[in-house]
Amino acid sequence: MVLFSVLTMIVAIALFSLRISAINFNRIAIIVLIYSGFLAYNTIYTDLVGSGIGVFSGLFQITAITQSIDVFICLIGALVLLLGENSTIGTGTSLKDGVTVKQSSMIGKYLPVLAEYPLIVLFSVLGMSSLISSSDLVSMFLSIELQSFAVYILATIYRDSESATAAGLKYFLLGSLSSAFILLGSSLIYGFTGLTSFEGLYMLCSTTTSNHAIEISVLLIVVGLLFKVSAAPFHNWAPDVYDGVPTMVMSWLVTMPKISLLVFILEFQGFTQLSNWSSWTYLLLISSLLSLMIGTIGGLSQYRIKRLLAYSTISHVGFLLLALAINSEESIESFLFYLIQYSLTNVNVFFILIAFGYLLHSRGLAPYSPVQFINQLKGQFQMNPLLGISLAICLFSMAGIPPLVGFFGKQMVLYSAVHNGNFFLALVAILTSVVSAAYYLRVIKVIHFDPYTVTDTNVVNKETVTTSSSLVIATLTLLLIFFIFNPTPLLNSAHLITLSLFYW
Repeated sequence: MVLFSVLTMIVAIALFSLRISAINFNRIAIIVLIYSGFLAYNTIYTDLVGSGIGVFSGLFQITAITQSIDVFICLIGALVLLLGENSTIGTGTSLKDGVTVKQSSMIGKYLPVLAEYPLIVLFSVLGMSSLISSSDLVSMFLSIELQSFAVYILATIYRDSESATAAGLKYFLLGSLSSAFILLGSSLIYGFTGLTSFEGLYMLCSTTTSNHAIEISVLLIVVGLLFKVSAAPFHNWAPDVYDGVPTMVMSWLVTMPKISLLVFILEFQGFTQLSNWSSWTYLLLISSLLSLMIGTIGGLSQYRIKRLLAYSTISHVGFLLLALAINSEESIESFLFYLIQYSLTNVNVFFILIAFGYLLHSRGLAPYSPVQFINQLKGQFQMNPLLGISLAICLFSMAGIPPLVGFFGKQMVLYSAVHNGNFFLALVAILTSVVSAAYYLRVIKVIHFDPYTVTDTNVVNKETVTTSSSLVIATLTLLLIFFIFNPTPLLNSAHLITLSLFYW
């Protein structure tokens, strides 16, 4: 469905881009993702999907977990595309170099609202869906590159922005380096074994007690994957890249690639029995420890909101890697639950930040739009209490404050770590979670307690947030609050997916 839509949209943009506005292409892409998610959901309960269905001569394998995550990817992708509905300001348009131009809140000046943006997003979703279904080294690498090249283009899509171009170039160069590690590890595995399928690797690893050549090759692949999810110590590119790209693009880069890559790591260790190798476990545990510490300490000194969120992401990746390293039923269930709740919370944060930028721009505060610095949010609670409260709830959830859903995600990961005997890492995770609450509370303090400095009241409340953004923000915020009253659907979903991974 996504592939057919990509091909159709390529033709449509080439032929009709002057007659069809970019916002209509954006809405078409949202409908495509919703329908694709619905189709994937309908296949979850097919009997043969439980044990896995190989397609394209075994290059891809369709299982219950791949279809479930595919539904989630389509849902989050549709939500992120909805940000485009609130990314433009004003009703005046003009034609410039064949594209529609509107005043945009993205970088505070005129930017083209590109019809190619939803097309590239669909390319990225296609790569993600292919990656989580990959069961061969060849399909794995091609899927990673399809996903990666799409996000490289997204990072530089607003080429008139110097910061976005620099961030995209850095992302491309360092992302290519990580792809080189993945390709090197894959080629070494093929050179040593003559195998590319994960099924063949599974049988080889099951019958071989120790093979250091294969072990080193697999670790090279994992290093490349950890680089792409911005896990420490391969994280240095993330704050610079995320801070340089527009906020709407950052919402995609921070959330979407990590979902597919982390789920692929989960499936990869299941396919190849890598959890039986101590080097695999130690690598994930060390990366988890460093991510927790660096993400927490690095975020304390940040005064730019997007760099702070970048370090926050690194810290949360540490929790996810801790759950992956343990590789028990409890830890995988906690991994899936944490991944779902964090992705939803992250998307909500970006909806709110873009809404703040929209409102600041509508009040004549163009230098404050988009929101770049934390102090630009001073006193915004006085101007829009509901947005301020919603952002505070999201940040409290990220910090793990009960009874919000983020607390239960961290509690499940910590419980599985303690139950598995990783007391030191559990203690570090608790301490870093407490310390990281400091920079979340700093943002909340600026919004709610610092005085609003603008005295021109004639422009206050001149514009409101779009209906679609208001609906998404309200729904996701209420989900964070009221999860405690009905946790069964989300917990049962994570539990059933975990059971299908271990017992089917």
